[in-house]
Amino acid sequence: MMDKKTILDNGLLEQYILGELNAQECEQIEHTLASDIELKAQFDALEKDFETLGLENAIEPATKVKTQLLENIKSDSNKTNVIEINPKSNSKWYLGIAASVTAFLILGGFWMYNEMSNVKQQLQTVEKENTELNDKLKNLNKQLEYESALFATLTHPDTKQYVLKGNTLMPDGKVISYVNHNTKSVVINTERLPKLDDAHDYQMWADVEGEMINMGVIAKDKNLITMEYIDHAESFNITIEPAGGNDHPTVERLISNVYL
Repeated sequence: MMDKKTILDNGLLEQYILGELNAQECEQIEHTLASDIELKAQFDALEKDFETLGLENAIEPATKVKTQLLENIKSDSNKTNVIEINPKSNSKWYLGIAASVTAFLILGGFWMYNEMSNVKQQLQTVEKENTELNDKLKNLNKQLEYESALFATLTHPDTKQYVLKGNTLMPDGKVISYVNHNTKSVVINTERLPKLDDAHDYQMWADVEGEMINMGVIAKDKNLITMEYIDHAESFNITIEPAGGNDHPTVERLISNVYL
């Protein structure tokens, strides 16, 4: 039967969530989860983080390119205008026909001008939509790279989990950190971190031999965030700072920390 240490050291919780274990291994994981409250809490937090990773950052679909221009051109190309001339008619008749043809050409010129204006507007619309689509694709690629980095850290077998619990200044605060010293990556889950006003931000610090080193300002618009990895960190600490962050921590506003 698997014990807690074996499960954590081999990253079996992540593999269980991803469906990579066989039936016997799944049964052993479930039996251990049922008897170990601490391991079950750790599993629930990890499962929630995977769910957040999959649902965050929805992407709007691109606007459909109009096809009316091609339909109009195709329709007009099938039309043929025929003017019959009776050779036995007198000169007035010819003058009438000439006047009609002239009027037709004038009207046709106006029609052509309007059509060309419509074509130009539609081409501008298509060009604008293509530009917007390219911008969305670039943003999608950037987001995909970001999400891939989060996923890689969460699922790596060498990733360790540390919980930063709130102190007396913020007893309800809680942040889960995922640290991988081999890949030098840090991901935090801030879902249980109370919201701040626009004038303040949370900032994370690493304690290295008594010196607090900035790990970055914690973003307010996402729950799963990558932070800067600091070598030889002895602890993680979170303080409340003025909006945009500070160059040194406000110690009296330290709300959470954990020793690594």
